[in-house]
Amino acid sequence: MGKDVLARNNVITFGNGKQVILFAHGFGCDQNMWRFVTPAFKEDYKIVLFDYVGCGKSELSAYNAERYSTLHGYSQDILDVCDALNLEDIIFVGHSVSSMTGLLAAIERPDIFSSMIFIGPSPRYLNDLGYVGGFSKEDLDGLLDVMDNNFIGWANFLAPVIMKNENQPELTKELEESFCSTDPVITRRFAEVTFFSDNRDDLSKLTMPCLILQCADDAIAPDEVGEYTHQMIKGSTFEKMKATGHCPHMSHPEETIDLIQKFLNQTVY
Repeated sequence: MGKDVLARNNVITFGNGKQVILFAHGFGCDQNMWRFVTPAFKEDYKIVLFDYVGCGKSELSAYNAERYSTLHGYSQDILDVCDALNLEDIIFVGHSVSSMTGLLAAIERPDIFSSMIFIGPSPRYLNDLGYVGGFSKEDLDGLLDVMDNNFIGWANFLAPVIMKNENQPELTKELEESFCSTDPVITRRFAEVTFFSDNRDDLSKLTMPCLILQCADDAIAPDEVGEYTHQMIKGSTFEKMKATGHCPHMSHPEETIDLIQKFLNQTVY
């Protein structure tokens, strides 16, 4: 099982430290998106990177539509990687939807995680009565329709919305290419699972130190979402970033690194 999982999820480990930082990528992305951040931690920590099944260089043949029909299937990927490497005392860093898959993993196995760091988290993307998620049902149905009918057009449209930072066009292009390099059917299903999930009731179940990094001008996870997440996770730390867009680990790695290090230095293990 161990070796199978490491190949299945394209797991890579490096670094000189003992304590583990596990980085989990967002929707339509892969582990390569962490390359601007990981060098800052490799001297003091053991870094673990992976790709969810259906993403990056994972084994597509391992994709199971039933397993990955909810975020629990993706959180199981995280736990499988942790078990294959016998990891414990893990600092988890999740981008976007991985904030919630990490949350689910930590609720299920609190014994192996020591803290959570969420970058642009959203427990629910869909607006609800008394809750701002940032999207109407029409918005999300429209997005999925475009994915069904014009997959390349969808990537061209969504990549600049997610990345922002027009002064770094190469990052938008990279995100667009990442979207287009994945299996369209799997990506379409992952989008539906991501955008229609609702993990609001799970937030209060997290009982370990948690950092929430909220970007400025984030079209995917607006301020209200980050503040709601902070309010619902008791004792969490909230940092409003100067970084704009939804991918600060790519567009503003220095600020991302600084805020993570500040949190880790203040959190006693």
